[in-house]
Amino acid sequence: EAQLEESGGDLVQVGGSLRLSCKLHDFPWPKACMGWLRQAPGEAHKGLAAIDGDGTTSYAFSVQGRFTISQNKALNMLYLQMDSLQPEDTAVYYCAAIAHQCTWDRAPYFGYRGRGTQVTVSS
Repeated sequence: EAQLEESGGDLVQVGGSLRLSCKLHDFPWPKACMGWLRQAPGEAHKGLAAIDGDGTTSYAFSVQGRFTISQNKALNMLYLQMDSLQPEDTAVYYCAAIAHQCTWDRAPYFGYRGRGTQVTVSS
């Protein structure tokens, strides 16, 4: 069964950067829609970014210009480069995959999701 595994979460200072990685295990869909979402304490899951099989990307307004989603299909990897991090970016970050509508706002509803990785931004 297909599985997603995130890594790269850490404690970082305001203005810092992190790159999250997502390894796709037993994932037989090379042109699948992929995405990232996060959940802050006490809040619902929120979509952040999505990338479709042709490489077209979309982003939530709150991360546009600061976060970049990318993938390496040869390695079965998905990435999220996060720059200019702020305390409000503190959350558990998840990668997700498979959707009919490949846009950032649908990321919480994608068919597969990893277990998450914690990102904490200190001020």
